[in-house]
Amino acid sequence: MAADTSPSMNPDLIKLGSAAQALGGALGVGLLVGLERGWRDRDLPEGGRVAGLRTFALIGLLGGLLALLSSNPELLLAAGLLGIVLLFAVSFRRASEASGTLSITTAVAAMATFCLGALAASGQALLAVGAAVVVALLLDLKPVLHRWLRLIQPAELNALLQMGVLTAVVLPLLPDRGYGPYAALNPYQLWFAVVLIAGLSLLGHVAVRLRGEQQGLLWTGLLGGLASSTAATLALARTARSQPGWHVPVAAAIVAACGVMFLRMAVVVAVLQPSLVPRMGLFLVLLAAAAFLFAGWQWRRRQASGPATQPASRRIFDLPTALGFGVVLGVVALAARAAREALGTAGVYAVAFVSGLADVDAILVSSVQMLAQGDLPAATTAIAILLAVSANMLTKATLAWTIAGRAVGVRVAAGYVVVALVGLAAAAFQAR
Repeated sequence: MAADTSPSMNPDLIKLGSAAQALGGALGVGLLVGLERGWRDRDLPEGGRVAGLRTFALIGLLGGLLALLSSNPELLLAAGLLGIVLLFAVSFRRASEASGTLSITTAVAAMATFCLGALAASGQALLAVGAAVVVALLLDLKPVLHRWLRLIQPAELNALLQMGVLTAVVLPLLPDRGYGPYAALNPYQLWFAVVLIAGLSLLGHVAVRLRGEQQGLLWTGLLGGLASSTAATLALARTARSQPGWHVPVAAAIVAACGVMFLRMAVVVAVLQPSLVPRMGLFLVLLAAAAFLFAGWQWRRRQASGPATQPASRRIFDLPTALGFGVVLGVVALAARAAREALGTAGVYAVAFVSGLADVDAILVSSVQMLAQGDLPAATTAIAILLAVSANMLTKATLAWTIAGRAVGVRVAAGYVVVALVGLAAAAFQAR
């Protein structure tokens, strides 16, 4: 065999190419952040800005160079970061006097650019460049973020902080195992359901705020249904009682809120038990489509002189509400298992119907979790959820009839009958 005469790659060239790639990433980091800083201060005279495109590019490159200079660059990097801090500290007074602001955003961005340049040179160029994009985006979104801060109300800030406590503080500390009778109480799963329902409620409130308070009764039903279709029904029925001529759009909005409830349930099913999506999830989506079609038909029949706007509900979840849901969920979980133990499948159905008169979320989550643990078959789970939905629609139709009057009640009941007929037809088709 002929000897392999192909020249081997020179190790020095390999090291040089690797170093060039690392420094290229560090330079790219500086250019990304510097592009935003330089563009924002583009109208300032030459020498009138503390740091622009070139300075940030050099800061990123400096971080990369110091990271490559030795096998243990920690001391060099610390000295370089300290030098950047001192430079910006010296220039801060004059810059603040010239601009009339006390912002240290540019200085913090420079420190982040230096660290990201070092990260790129240490072999994490892709991560460093991605982080630089995020830094530049945050800098560029200053007007938008500040406008959002001005729009946030105290109650909304409190709700966001409570959501953070529920999600990031409490949830990771809870054990993921069953406790109590029938091992029915799983702290982690119960709290995860609390976080999920609370998050959907908060999302509904945010959606209402983004759409504005004068976008119409239909938007009140659609977006209010994300938080609670029963609460939306109650609020809309009271509106119809005070404005008798609004019965058609109010009925449409109530049925639309029920459609959103079905979509919310489908999301919960998909998150907690994805295996149910082809059967139960799509079924719920079909019920939502029937409700939306009926609501749309009713909405188009409203009088031209009817109302164009209506203040939207501002229901925001709070910690007592979330904790209350967790307690109800635990009680329903125990009751469903106890009823199944004592009465069999009929007991589960009875608990589902009774709990559905007030709320569908608790029995929905409990049934899905029992299915996941092997305590309920899929068919029983589906029937229990349907019984809860039927009971909940009965409650909302009764609220609409008794509070808003017969004109609204008849239309809401007709919409629910249509939804029920579609559900029966779909169930019969699946049973074939």
